[in-house]
Amino acid sequence: MHFSPEADRSVVPVNCSSPRQRALREAATQELLQARSVADDNDKRRRLLEEAVELNLEIARGIARRFRGRGAEDDDLEQVACLGLMKAVTNYRPETGVPFIGYAVPTIRGEVKRFFRDCSWTVRIPRRLQELQGRISRALPLLVQELGREPTTEELAERLGVDCGEVRQADAARGCFTVLSLDRRVGGDDGELRLADVVADDEDPHLRRIDTIDQLGPLVSELVPRDQRILELAFVENWRQVDIGQDLGISQMQVSRLLAKILAGLRERLSSTENAA
Repeated sequence: MHFSPEADRSVVPVNCSSPRQRALREAATQELLQARSVADDNDKRRRLLEEAVELNLEIARGIARRFRGRGAEDDDLEQVACLGLMKAVTNYRPETGVPFIGYAVPTIRGEVKRFFRDCSWTVRIPRRLQELQGRISRALPLLVQELGREPTTEELAERLGVDCGEVRQADAARGCFTVLSLDRRVGGDDGELRLADVVADDEDPHLRRIDTIDQLGPLVSELVPRDQRILELAFVENWRQVDIGQDLGISQMQVSRLLAKILAGLRERLSSTENAA
């Protein structure tokens, strides 16, 4: 599949929902980054890099969505994932033969994991401010009802009998990452599950499977039609090897050997993408 970086890119899908669309995006990305690697004009190199980033933004956004609900703002996650995409586009070397998505996915995912490792810390605020936060939470609805509007800092401080500065400090301390007990019940005190029961102690295997599927797409598209057909019948249609052999006009033993060879080749290519990242 050939795609000229000077061609009309309207035919290249940004949001991909099929192996063919992902293959088109992969080919377009490869062409853009190949052209960038040999360009000697800085403005052209920058333009090609920006176009490659725009073409693959959905990959970064998809990875960011998989990490939602872990204590970070959605916008922050997307920014970090896009930073990872920029690093992947900048550092990717087309001559290695590794599919771009095979390099980009672990690079972006690693950037997001570093964000959680470096930034998801707990701030221990003074007990007096913790207690003041509770008093503010109880007093605020009453003041809103009395005044018919949000109270000012001064009004809130007067009601609580504290300085305005303390109210501001308590308000500024909100939103910090906090630690929840793993024995906390999900769904309230009457919940049957503890938080530890639903928080994985390792990376979600389903997320890893999704990443693997994304990386496999370009690799499978490079196989000869016969090998693609064998994979489709074996893993999509769930045909028996003897039935695949009849469809292709070969023996069941040949199907078994071919399937083992195809899978070994894909496994080796996947391993090389992870090492390259």
